[in-house]
Amino acid sequence: MNSNLYILTKYIIAFLILVPSICADDSKQLEAFKTQKVSPDVVANVPEKKLEVKFKSNKDVDFGNELTPTQVLQEPQVTYDADNKSYYTLIFTDPDAPSRTNPKAREWMHWLVVNIPGSKISEGEIINNYIGSAPPKGSGLHRYVFLLYKQPEKLKFTEPKHGPTDGNRGKFNTETFAKKYNLGSPIAGNFFQAKWDDSVPATHKKLGF
Repeated sequence: MNSNLYILTKYIIAFLILVPSICADDSKQLEAFKTQKVSPDVVANVPEKKLEVKFKSNKDVDFGNELTPTQVLQEPQVTYDADNKSYYTLIFTDPDAPSRTNPKAREWMHWLVVNIPGSKISEGEIINNYIGSAPPKGSGLHRYVFLLYKQPEKLKFTEPKHGPTDGNRGKFNTETFAKKYNLGSPIAGNFFQAKWDDSVPATHKKLGF
């Protein structure tokens, strides 16, 4: 076997090994978004790609795994493949406020960054500063959803801004927001679930609840 054919064969074998893994990830994502009703409660269309989210507590978000509010207090690292010439919008939202059985404040917006150049989230425009999960005591598990949109261009957003101590973030609607700015469907997403722990009262106090 000549060297070129050998190299080609190696690439084909690697591809055949990789494809089932990719399909499995896609299937897992579709199943999780549907099973936990993130679609249609937050978005109509399930994003095609996984959004990689890692917290400083060394905990990863993985399609509905349970994390504690203590573990997600600090802003996570979010990574994705980006076109460096394009702009992106990142949403982190809770559709279960104040509880999944009575979501009268759906959605509570935890983080909203727009006009992100490529994958440089720190250089984006912050509409809502990051607030970790803080579900009320006894309200059960909440879904905390990360969504990434690719913008058609750099945009002028007119949404009211909310700082790190501003708790007036309820009744946001991701689908309405996306339609308003012509964002289309999310290109990547992920979510975790969390319920009350003893770090929540301090977060509520900071927000004036």
